[in-house]
Amino acid sequence: MIEVSSLHKRFGKVIAVDEVSFRIDRGEIVGLLGPNGAGKTTTMRVISGLVRATSGSVQVDGIDVMERPQAVQRRLGVMPDGGGLYKRLTARENIAYFGQLQGLPPELLAERIDQLEELLGMEQIIDRRVEGFSHGERTKVALARAIVHRPDYVLLDEPTNGLDVLTTRAVRKLLLNLKSEGRAVVLSSHLMHEVSQVCDRVIVVSGGRVVADGSLDQLRQLSECENLEDAFVRLAYGAEAIHA
Repeated sequence: MIEVSSLHKRFGKVIAVDEVSFRIDRGEIVGLLGPNGAGKTTTMRVISGLVRATSGSVQVDGIDVMERPQAVQRRLGVMPDGGGLYKRLTARENIAYFGQLQGLPPELLAERIDQLEELLGMEQIIDRRVEGFSHGERTKVALARAIVHRPDYVLLDEPTNGLDVLTTRAVRKLLLNLKSEGRAVVLSSHLMHEVSQVCDRVIVVSGGRVVADGSLDQLRQLSECENLEDAFVRLAYGAEAIHA
């Protein structure tokens, strides 16, 4: 379980995250939605131990991320916005490097990379240097790197952005498989149809605060809107934004 309690993060005079609280259980896919600058990426970075909170706490399976970040990171798979890949390494080398950091033995690591290569359609790029890759190709490598060690909790920032239709379908199937295995996925996305198809729950943040947390049906009821996009717009931007 990921438990975020009264999380607050300030950068100078800017408040990026303001008293955010929520819980993520294993076996569910949760959408983290919000306008640009709402605090989604900062929240995910705090959970993953990449950014230290100003106040509040994050615990993963009862482990405080600020006290024991490496213990938490062993339980996480993180795909950050932008990927953060090593351009001089091949796709295979990027994935293998992070698998080694997670302690995977060589034979198992090679097997996992082969599985992800096939699943994500990386046959043509797996042994090419990442430098010069398209956005979609970089996304595939970043996603494979995030899950090669089969983590219990997966944090994904815009995982299907820039992917073709077939790869998007493969990623969707992959996320559902992770859920069926009892893993938890936190998915940040601006693609409402993707969220509708895979998420069990949606957390909407705006201005650094949680403004809604519930199932898709609960969000529609709360916003009095028939579809998720209208519900999100009303909850995140206000009722007047629906007709803008």
